[in-house]
Amino acid sequence: MIDKLAFGRTGHVSTRALFGAAALGRVTQAEADRTLDVLLEYGINHIDTAASYGDSEDRIGPWMAAHRKDFFLATKTGQRTYQAAKDEFHHSLERLRVDSVDLIQMHYLVDPHEWEVAMGPGGALEALIEARDQKLVRYIGVTGHDLTVPQMHLRSLARFDFDSVLLPYNYMLAQNEQYMTGFNQVLAVCQERNVAVQTIKSIARGPWGDKAHHAATWYEPLTEQDEIDKAVHFVLSQPGIFLNTSGDIHVMPKVLSAVSRYNAETPAAAASEAAATLALTPLFTV
Repeated sequence: MIDKLAFGRTGHVSTRALFGAAALGRVTQAEADRTLDVLLEYGINHIDTAASYGDSEDRIGPWMAAHRKDFFLATKTGQRTYQAAKDEFHHSLERLRVDSVDLIQMHYLVDPHEWEVAMGPGGALEALIEARDQKLVRYIGVTGHDLTVPQMHLRSLARFDFDSVLLPYNYMLAQNEQYMTGFNQVLAVCQERNVAVQTIKSIARGPWGDKAHHAATWYEPLTEQDEIDKAVHFVLSQPGIFLNTSGDIHVMPKVLSAVSRYNAETPAAAASEAAATLALTPLFTV
């Protein structure tokens, strides 16, 4: 059984594992449909996709006629100007075959120049606010990757009252004092404002480097169940955050299995001690 948690101020109670639908970017519809069966088996009730995730929105679309009510549906736009973001968002609605979504997120907003454009006059944020006013979406969030994202999220939260944020978090990042200072600042602001905090990269072993890719993720993921358990349980030991599943449909069931067996009564120190035994390398470098 997977625990649930209020998704910030939205009123939705989401499973602590959110389906990272980047995993559907390069799969057939039949594979996507089998993935839906796994989601339903574990009771996952929150899908997180993006316009830039390959075929993901197109693969989700056929599910919506029968399952729209079963999921909190989130997508993202990586566009930075008003018209481009508006056009991309409406295209996402068409691909998803829905009249509205629950959450639209400004995707990967970490570059300072792009931030100024997106958050300024004629920027993408204006298009998302307009979509919310038109009831095409209910909530607005912001996402980011890399080591600079905590500081950029703090900047974003100071400019606009976002309903959710998304950023990386795993055992290796938790050993980075500078990153965690910013991460904890973001977490404190979000807790104060009741903003949902989503995390990604929970099972990253490290960069692929010269290794042959055996998964659809852009980083090398952990693949053994006991290793995934340790990495996932470490992330879940941080109270109040959500874990977005990995971008590979074959690894994802192992992540959900790990989430389903997480014991909230396990001390965080024990989860950290277990994760410390994993052979990991930093995913992000300065």
